[in-house]
Amino acid sequence: MTHHESHESHDNHDWYERSGVRSGPHRTVTGPLDPATRFFPHHLVPYWDHPLVRALPERRRQELLARHLYHYLNFTAHFETRVVNRATERIADGRTGLDLPAHVRLDAYRIYCDEGYHALFSLDVVEQIAAATGIPPLPYAFDPFLRQLDGIGAELLAGEPVLAQLLQVVVFETLVTSVLNEVPKDREVLPVVREVVRDHARDEDHHHVYFSRFFERLWSDLPTSLKRRAARCLPELIVSSLAPDLRPVGAALTVAGLGPDAVRDVIADSYRSPASTAALGITARHSVRLFRDAGALELPGAAEAFGEAGLLTDVPDSAENAMEDPHEN
Repeated sequence: MTHHESHESHDNHDWYERSGVRSGPHRTVTGPLDPATRFFPHHLVPYWDHPLVRALPERRRQELLARHLYHYLNFTAHFETRVVNRATERIADGRTGLDLPAHVRLDAYRIYCDEGYHALFSLDVVEQIAAATGIPPLPYAFDPFLRQLDGIGAELLAGEPVLAQLLQVVVFETLVTSVLNEVPKDREVLPVVREVVRDHARDEDHHHVYFSRFFERLWSDLPTSLKRRAARCLPELIVSSLAPDLRPVGAALTVAGLGPDAVRDVIADSYRSPASTAALGITARHSVRLFRDAGALELPGAAEAFGEAGLLTDVPDSAENAMEDPHEN
């Protein structure tokens, strides 16, 4: 048995003891919530310090913070079930076109269970906080985001819908987001939020390893002509996966009392800045490294596509180190 096989077998065995859905407690809101409860780290809310938002009554600002959390959790629930599990079920059910050993398919079913549970506890926390605060979540529509994401595959990988879905899940599951890394460490954030994000991050560590290995299998099986097309599609998938869904942001700002012009100004000032581009490179650094190691960036036009997307910028050591341990207390 190789080291690779031994490690995979260990992962297969300990899922029943370590996964959140198998062993994690039900996270609940305890006690009354203070009006000044911090539902989300302020520095992870792009518009929090915008002058127009700072000028709002404090109650409206707290509602904005709660709804930013609701948006994050609702997006998580939809993405896990409608994007990640869409592809994961294909892998588990043997409908990828790849000849996969049983342990790879079984692990995909385990991940499918994990992701369904992440969706469950995300919606559960939204409902608990809404009941405890009286701040109702706004209607949320995931379809526009999904159409945009699927549209990239339809355009750049026309005729290869299964491959596009598999690349979507590889991209998303190898990203390292600031929310998973930073929320569990912020002791000022509501405990139930810290706990569910930490639970999520622990599972995602294992998913990251799985999908990195899966990509190596997938990539080695692709003909060169398809690798070229896929390599040019990957940076677009990264950017689209990380692009903020601004419709719920606009809705929350509107309900908070800002007029249409003010909403447009806040969004333009908060989401289209050089800092946003720099954060993209940090979040995607592991994904880009995975694709580079596989040789994807050596294909014609691929490095240029990654560069134009802002994904080849050097990440400072301080930023790299600061984001390595999502579970540090």
